[in-house]
This record gives sequence, C-alpha cells and structure tokens, in this order.
Amino acid sequence: MTVQVTASSPAKGLFIEHISPVTGRVVSTEPALSLEESRRMAARAAAAFPGWSARSPHERADLLLKVADLLEQRVDAFCDVMAQELGTPRKWAAHNVEFAAELLRGAASYVSDLAQPERLEDHRGLVSLAERIPCGVSIGIAPWNAPLILGVRSVATPLLCGNTALLKGSEFAPRTFRMLGDVFRDASFPEDVICVFLTRPEDSETIVEALIATQVVRRVNFTGSTRIGRRVAEFCAQNLKRPLLELGGQAAMIVLDDADLDAAAEAALWGGYVNQGQVCMSTERVVVADAIADRLIEKIEDGRRKLTVGDPLDADIDLGPVISLQAAERLSGLIGDAVGKGAVLVGGGDARQSYFEPALVDRVEPDMRLYREEVFGPILSITRVHSDLEAVTVANDSDYGLSAAVFGGDLARAEDIARRLHSGICHINRPTVDDNPHAPFGGVKNSGYGRFGGRWALHEFTELRWTTRAAGPDT
Repeated sequence: MTVQVTASSPAKGLFIEHISPVTGRVVSTEPALSLEESRRMAARAAAAFPGWSARSPHERADLLLKVADLLEQRVDAFCDVMAQELGTPRKWAAHNVEFAAELLRGAASYVSDLAQPERLEDHRGLVSLAERIPCGVSIGIAPWNAPLILGVRSVATPLLCGNTALLKGSEFAPRTFRMLGDVFRDASFPEDVICVFLTRPEDSETIVEALIATQVVRRVNFTGSTRIGRRVAEFCAQNLKRPLLELGGQAAMIVLDDADLDAAAEAALWGGYVNQGQVCMSTERVVVADAIADRLIEKIEDGRRKLTVGDPLDADIDLGPVISLQAAERLSGLIGDAVGKGAVLVGGGDARQSYFEPALVDRVEPDMRLYREEVFGPILSITRVHSDLEAVTVANDSDYGLSAAVFGGDLARAEDIARRLHSGICHINRPTVDDNPHAPFGGVKNSGYGRFGGRWALHEFTELRWTTRAAGPDT
C-alpha cells in the first residue's frame, strides 16, 4: 500500500460507527487512530518529506492530475456513499466530485509559479533571490458538508508545494474520507506522502493538539465551525505554527429596489437551500428594500414550494435530510424563537426526523436567533430595510464575514455597496454560494483568515526565503 489511510491498532480496536441521517442505522464502520498511532503517522510523513520535496514541481503536479482523473472515474461510488452517510442529494455529491477534480487541476496549474525564484535588485554585485520553499508536514482538518471539495482543498496545494500532508476526515463521513485516501493510494503517491486518517470524536482534540505540537508539523489548515477553529488557533499560537482558518458563515444577500427580482429569487433559492443549506457560503439573511419585499418573497415562496425533499438516492429530489436529528431540532428551535418574537413564517419548516422542509421566514429582527446565529440549514430569513445605508448596516451586523451578494440594476450603485460589506467574498447579481479554484477563498471576522485557492494558496503553504550568492562569471 503506497499511502497511509485510516489505520487502527488491533489491540485497541478503535473504530468510528456512523449513523445515517437517512435510515437512522449504522451505515459505516471505519478504523480510527489512537494518539500513539497519530504521532507515528506524523513521524512517517516527516521521513517522507525530503524525498517528496526533492521531486520537481512538475512530477508532483502530474500525480495530482492522476488523482483528479481517478476521482471522476469513481463518481457513482462516491455519490452512493455520500447519500448514505450524509443524506447528500446526488446532484450535490456529483458536484463534490467534479469540483474536487477541478481543484486538483487548478492547483497543478500553478507549477510554474513554484519553479522560478524571483531575482531581486542588489547593487552590491550579488545574486539575490526570493524563493518559495516547502515547509515540512502540513495537516488539514476537513468537515463533512462538502467532504471531497474541502478534503482535497486542504491537501492539494500543500502537496504541490512539496510538503507531505496529513488529512483528518470528519467522523460524519468516515467511509467517504477512507475512499478519498484510496484514490490517492491508487494514483501511486509515494508511501506516507499523503496520510488520510480518522479519529473518534472523544479523541479528536487531544490528537489534533498533539500533532500541532510536534516539531514536524509546520502548517495547519482547518475548515469548520468558528468554535473549533478558535481551539485550533489557540493550539497553533501556543506552538508558533501558522494556521489557515475557514470558519463559519452567515451570508447576507442585499436586494436593492431596482434589482431583477426573478434573478434575485433564483439566487436566494440556490444559495439558501442547496445541500440543505449546509454550506459555509449559504445565503442565510436576505436584506431587502421594503418597497419590493412582498414581490420578492412571493417569487421565493413560489420556488420554495416546488422543491422536493426525500431520499437522497433519488436523482430527482432537491433536498435530503439534514446531518442529524439534533440539527433538525435546532432548526425548529430557531424558527420557534423568531415566530415567538414577531417574525412571520411564510412557508415550510416542518420536521420529520432528520428531514427538514425548507423554510422562509419574513420580518426577522436583531433580537431573534435567526438574525444572530449561523443557521447551517435550509432556512431563509428576510429582513426589510428602507435605505442603502440601512442595508449595509444590517448586512455588516454579524460576527461572520465569509460571503455576501448584492442585487441591483444600477451596477455602480451595487458595486459601491459591495465595497462597503465586511466579507472576504462578494458577488454582484449572483448567489452567495460559488467557488473557483483560481480565486482567493476565505473570510474575515469570525469566518477566519488566510486564503485557499489560486497563487495566493502558494503563500500559505511555503516559506519565503531570501538567498544571496556572490556573482560569478556565469551570472
């Protein structure tokens, strides 16, 4: 076997049993690492680093391209497993595979940016260079909601840069991550260069803290909740390690009084309900000019009623279950709190075990949990405003700052409002949910810091070194 995938000690017998939100029964059982095994894994990755970093960037890129091809060949298997483990509708699961492959190819396309150091001005007769060099071992921690996209994103650029990589998968998608490890193995990555592993929930914090504390781990990237991201940042600060954090979101979509309401409604439906609203960029708050609010709500509600909820293995359904019964109960509580404080439930919101009907809630105000908390579920809230200044103020009145959108007919006006929004990503006349492997992806405020994607990610996973040498006759 050429890649370390999930491993367990037979003596300890550590496993993860995952209960499907579709059936309520155990759907996957996968081995998990102990603390001692995780340390040995990190040591093996460190031992593999010199040989991997010595390979040319082109060789490393070619292996990433092989992984992309293999992923696409296994799309049906991944769709089936993600439906069973996560309740993921087939369309979103297939998108996961397709975009993960695109991320790998996108990372590989930056090979020339690594190959050439930058020559600096130096008036002392020296050859003076700025070059990017690999760091060592990089650990990525990926969540369950887009496991292939976010798992691949956490290791693709580190591997291209010449680092070895550890990828901790989510206990909510254990088989999906194990299968991802199989793909890297089957693409003939050298042994221990990429290690995909799982931990039991009760062991995760101890193991992550121990790995970050090791001398060999030099980079850390985490995608997930702000609460856990803070803990990761604390561990990194204690050990002077540099993290990249992509955390929670509460995306606002501003709809101005001159907006194309059909386009805005379509964007709200996609942004609010795709993957059951379980996307970091999901539209959670629609901030709309009061003069057009009723017409926009009518259009969104018309589309919402047409969405189908059901078995994620059915290719025709739009939404499957949310991740757990507890998640569905929390969503019901958010709606109950809002309605109890004066909001209007326009439609939806019925819960049947882990299945949650997409909901639209009007007249959401600052004293309601829907206004303040990250929802991470299929609920769109409407807050009405009376001016552009109020729209910007409401949109920025959030602890989060990942994605945002502005809809308006006057492009200059919309762009001016977009510049005033506190977010790492902003789209004009487009949904809040979008991605591009060549774009700098990341947030501000409690949504984290650092950037995945494009040439900017090369800066996250390399050290910038200044090198000089005396000029010779050939320089």
